[in-house]
This record gives sequence, structure tokens and C-alpha cells, in this order.
Amino acid sequence: MTEVREPFRARLRGGVLAAVALGGLLGGTARYALVLAFPAPGTAFPWTTFAVNVSGSFLLALLLVHVCEIWPPTRYVRPFAAVGFLGAFTTFSTWMVDTDRLLGHGHYTAAALNIFGSLFAGLAAAVLGLAVGRLTAARHRRLDARRGRARRYGRWAR
Repeated sequence: MTEVREPFRARLRGGVLAAVALGGLLGGTARYALVLAFPAPGTAFPWTTFAVNVSGSFLLALLLVHVCEIWPPTRYVRPFAAVGFLGAFTTFSTWMVDTDRLLGHGHYTAAALNIFGSLFAGLAAAVLGLAVGRLTAARHRRLDARRGRARRYGRWAR
């Protein structure tokens, strides 16, 4: 039983937890600042939450392509940026609270648009983030090949 727990403990040591915590602090603060800067009055459509979640989907896909294909392997980038920052920046709970608020005021069409629009726009943004990331990765590989530097790291590096 200790063999199963040992790798888990090793991952949780020190810096990784600090990276996730710092990223979460910064991501949550960034989202809160945007909500304060662009508040949705009473029964209005929650455009700020919508934009935060869609942009977070794009950035997460773009980031993960960069982490896996372009940047050299590091221990802290993915926990800090993906899990911490973007995990706290995007918000499922506020999305649902906004939807409940719209339903409570009888704005059923806006609530449905909030649910399905966020899902489809988030998926489209993630696909776009992957495409942009892969184009960037291909460009980096071409530039490195011209300079005589081949990179061997990354899941999809060729």
C-alpha cells in the first residue's frame, strides 16, 4: 500500500503546491478584478463571466500545446499556469450562480444562452487555442531546424 502512496507524496512536495497556490491566487484575483471592472447589473447577461470562461478555455489549450511541444520540460509551469492560474481564473460556480440568477428573474432564454453558449463557445475557443498553439509549435520547429537546433522534448515533437 505504501508503494501507491509514495509517488503521490513525491508530487506534492514543496514547490508544486506553492506553484498551484500562487497561480490560484493570481488567477482568482484577475477574475475578480474583471468582474469588478465590468459588472453585470441585476438581470443583465453575465458577459464578464462568459468572456472569462471562453478566454480561459482558449488560453488553457494554447498553454498546454506550448508546454507539451515548445517549451523545455519544467516542473512548475503546468501546475502554476494551468491548474492554479487558469483553474481559478475560469469559474464554474459563478457561471451557475449567474444562470440561477437569470432563471430566478424569469430570463429563461438568457439562461439557456448562458449555459449552451458558454459550452459551445468554450469548446470552440479550446479548438482555436489548439490550432493556434500547433501553428506556433510548427513555426518554432521550422525556426529551430533552420538554426540547426533540434528539440527532442515534448509529447508531439517530431
